[in-house]
Amino acid sequence: MRLTFSLAAMLCATTAMAQDSTDPIKLTLHDWTGQLITTQLMGEVLRKGGYNVEYVQADYLAQFAGLETGDLHVAMEIWETTGREAMDAATATGGVEVLGPTGMQAKEEWWYPIYMKEKCPGLPDWNALKDPACAEAFSTPETAPKGRYLGGPVTWGGFDEERIEALDLPFEVIHAGTDAALFAELESAYQRQAPVLLWIYAPHWAPAKYEGEWVEFPTYDAACYTDPAWGGNPDAAYDCGKPFGDIWKVGWSGVKDKWPGAHKAISAFSIDNDQMGAMITEVDLNGKTVEAVVADWITANEPTWSGWIAK
Repeated sequence: MRLTFSLAAMLCATTAMAQDSTDPIKLTLHDWTGQLITTQLMGEVLRKGGYNVEYVQADYLAQFAGLETGDLHVAMEIWETTGREAMDAATATGGVEVLGPTGMQAKEEWWYPIYMKEKCPGLPDWNALKDPACAEAFSTPETAPKGRYLGGPVTWGGFDEERIEALDLPFEVIHAGTDAALFAELESAYQRQAPVLLWIYAPHWAPAKYEGEWVEFPTYDAACYTDPAWGGNPDAAYDCGKPFGDIWKVGWSGVKDKWPGAHKAISAFSIDNDQMGAMITEVDLNGKTVEAVVADWITANEPTWSGWIAK
């Protein structure tokens, strides 16, 4: 029965390919493990369906210029937490289309190890960070007496500097150069029980491996990013937490006409946080390559991906 299903799926995929261009579909790659996995999962499934696929390194936010013109074709992870504004601006041009949610739910927020609660006992309430003694507990020689917040790479966005200003927090943002550097510093600090306050995101292995908490900021509202009158500081927006929600797939609006079968497959793609967290763990903690993890998933989940390319 499995062989019959696979042959039927491939026949359907071949029929779809007859209508589609043989030009390469350009999928963008970014600088964090989960996105590399998501993108290569989609790319390898498209290759199973007979499509020509090309992976292109691109900046997370700047990629929208290429998607609008059709120089790039598909971005597999736009996070509601950091990419919504850029995504909405791009779709408003008519050059970019949202291809639906990935199935994963995004959370990105300030996070601290549980041992830091002794030195800043008002946590997880964000107001605790306003206490100079608490800020100093999170300080380093380069930021003292201000606390240090270790942000993600600058290209990720996130408005952390704006939030610090809006909420009048005695902290300074120091950006990690890469995703790997961000979590290497967490590992080092955790082993030494050293102070650290940093950007953590999910789906990821870190919130499961390390005991800690997310800072609880004022509840996100879209107005707090656009209306300075929304919160407690009348002179600044961004005085709330980050949004939580879907991770989206987006593409050049011409994909549906040039590669209609691929458009259906990309729209059908879905994976959950647990599956992705397990694959990220295999790469970041267990030393497997992205390619090996993707290949394992393809082998174990043929009924799932065959359905995507058969539609």
